[in-house]
Amino acid sequence: MATLQPEPLPAARPKASQQSLGILALLGSVFLFTLMDATGKHLTQAGYHPGQIVWCRMALNLGIILLVLAPRLRRVVRSASPLLQVGRGLTQLASIGLFFTALQFIGLAEATAIMDINPVLITLGAALFLGESIGPRRIAGITVALAGAMIVIRPGAGVFQPAALLPLLGAVSYAAGAIMTRMVRGDGIATSILWSTGVATIGASLVAPFVWQPIAPGDIWAFVALGLFGTLAQALLIRAFAMAEAGAIAPFGYTGLIWAALWGWLFFGAVPDGWTVTGACIIVAAGLYVWAREAQATHGSKP
Repeated sequence: MATLQPEPLPAARPKASQQSLGILALLGSVFLFTLMDATGKHLTQAGYHPGQIVWCRMALNLGIILLVLAPRLRRVVRSASPLLQVGRGLTQLASIGLFFTALQFIGLAEATAIMDINPVLITLGAALFLGESIGPRRIAGITVALAGAMIVIRPGAGVFQPAALLPLLGAVSYAAGAIMTRMVRGDGIATSILWSTGVATIGASLVAPFVWQPIAPGDIWAFVALGLFGTLAQALLIRAFAMAEAGAIAPFGYTGLIWAALWGWLFFGAVPDGWTVTGACIIVAAGLYVWAREAQATHGSKP
């Protein structure tokens, strides 16, 4: 699930070389996230329950994080807002679980396009729950993005697949987690990652025993790749926002739509139809517009 972390730490304006490296890191992160998504879809088609897939993805991710943070684990695990951190972990679990469940029934490109409305939902949520300003132009961008999602989902049409609503709910869940991320700025990045991954793993562990099935030897590589892709993608994402300004690199996150369409065609023989392409373009345009307004507001323009 190629989504972007909305909370880079404040820093001085980076040099042009750092901006370029940040863009490259983000592009690599999105590439790996979409490979992770494609691997997850492969496993769902192989008959594994999304609960088992999500647990393996999160557990391996947590194992790597614990290994990296082991020397300073006691300090990193302390949080100033543990309840919010638990909420973040649960929303992460929900968004990943909903996305992988959707992949059982709809194409990778379609699910990715619908999930990509999360940036505008974050803007809306920040206005509703954090009191951040939102003007008519941003409201228009949010409305257009939702319209694009409806074009992809096509409720009421004969081709409508109810499972298409799952990534929409996943986008809402992801946006809720992003809002909570803005509320726990007192915790460091390492603390937030440890808590969200740990809580998500514990949550998935409550489900996995009831849906577990033996892993075929020929599928072990896919489960390992799932965790590695997710961990490397997350590391590159954090690095990208540490090296470059969010406004400069965030729009490149939409390259995930290209990769998702490519993997869907190469690995699953699925070609996005005209409605999906049209809806995805509308979502991208609305997202870029909202980001542009955010950048103007950051520099003192009227929202």
